Amino acid sequence: MSGIYSRLWLSLAFVFAFSLASSAHALETTANIDLTRHPVGILSLAIFFIAYGLVAVEKAIQLRKSKPVMLAAGLIWALLGIIYAMHGESKAIEAAAKHVILDYGELMLFLVVAITYVNTMQERRVFDALRSKLVNLNLSYRQLFWLVGGLAFVFGPIIDNLTTALVMGAVVVAVGVGNYQFIVMGCIIIVVAANAGGVFSPFGDITSLMVWQKGKLSFFEFFYLFLPSLVNFLVPATLMHFGVPKGVPEPWGDAKRLKHGGIAVIWLFLATIVTAVSFKTFLGLPPALGMMLGLGYLQMYGYFLQRIAQRRNDKDFGFDSLREMRHVEWDTLLFFFGIIFAVAGLGVAGYLALLSNYLYGTLGATTANIAIGILGAAFDNIPLMFAVLTMNPDMSNGQWMLVTLSTGVGGSLVSIGSAAGVVLMGLVRNHYTFMNHLRWAWAIAIGFVASIFTHLWVNAALL
Repeated sequence: MSGIYSRLWLSLAFVFAFSLASSAHALETTANIDLTRHPVGILSLAIFFIAYGLVAVEKAIQLRKSKPVMLAAGLIWALLGIIYAMHGESKAIEAAAKHVILDYGELMLFLVVAITYVNTMQERRVFDALRSKLVNLNLSYRQLFWLVGGLAFVFGPIIDNLTTALVMGAVVVAVGVGNYQFIVMGCIIIVVAANAGGVFSPFGDITSLMVWQKGKLSFFEFFYLFLPSLVNFLVPATLMHFGVPKGVPEPWGDAKRLKHGGIAVIWLFLATIVTAVSFKTFLGLPPALGMMLGLGYLQMYGYFLQRIAQRRNDKDFGFDSLREMRHVEWDTLLFFFGIIFAVAGLGVAGYLALLSNYLYGTLGATTANIAIGILGAAFDNIPLMFAVLTMNPDMSNGQWMLVTLSTGVGGSLVSIGSAAGVVLMGLVRNHYTFMNHLRWAWAIAIGFVASIFTHLWVNAALL
């Protein structure tokens, strides 16, 4: 299980993808070489789509997803390097590439802390204890449906929608043993609620984190999206309520207890989040520095527990935070590296500027931002948000809120539209499937539309 939690936290790689936009923008303003109709630009675009196609059929061809995108990223930048060298602009392309690498180093620091905290909470049985307590409340299936959905909405902004989906998905599976329909309905509402809850907090969803880290919205401005996010959860939940079976599940086994220090680790994690926000908001420093300070909290606490464990001769009393840092799936991490560099390369070639001119120049910001959210259901919302940040359209704060809302909740329309849905498809196979989710897409779509209109109404002054 530690590998699963490491993998979902590796998704935070996209938190820092926005920074590549600045390097691409700097390069364009320095050299201003339009390659959109150049053979090198067209070849780069073809390389990107071929690599992405190979990623899509990863399981069928047994090719790790990092391999084609790493190759694609390297080839795209090599082609760009040749063209810029021919134009005497090697220093510009070198500066852009170094900027990308520097930002990726910041990404690594952020990831190390996130992975370590989640794995430590797992090792201290925090998630097991939560699951055990919820399962043994002796509630009906319909009550549990609302409980897991409500908790997913609450936890999403705090521990991110991916972790929330995994934890609450495990609860649904445990309590719904033998009840196929409840497991299906429970998983669907978890995805919807976790994605909705993740929108109104910078830490709740990868796309929200990208917008905050880029500086498009301040930390507290995300709370303007609370009511639209709540509507996005409540509307489909109400429509789905009558599809949940009646009855009460059987109690589930013995209660799991936290290991010593589990509660303290939770508080330290919250303190780390506060520290990261404070570094960004009040000190103007990168949040990764605040996260590293938070890692210091955890390491010192782990040291004291280990000292006590040695005196008590009790190995389970303490924990080694360095051991929890080792559970990293390099395939996923290198995949993100390849995608980020490849998309940034297409931005340097001028394709993202071309797309931006059509979407925001022809269609207008409101239509474009809603359309991007719908497209996110099919193409994944993370790369699309990265593309928007790279295009960097001139929009009001209300419009940046709209695209954050749209991409965040638009991924709930289909099971593959968000990382939370993809993770649950792997965790709850044969129950939570693409087709089972699609049967309730109409209810989720009504919630999507309702949330958009709610934002356009309550936050009209910000648009």
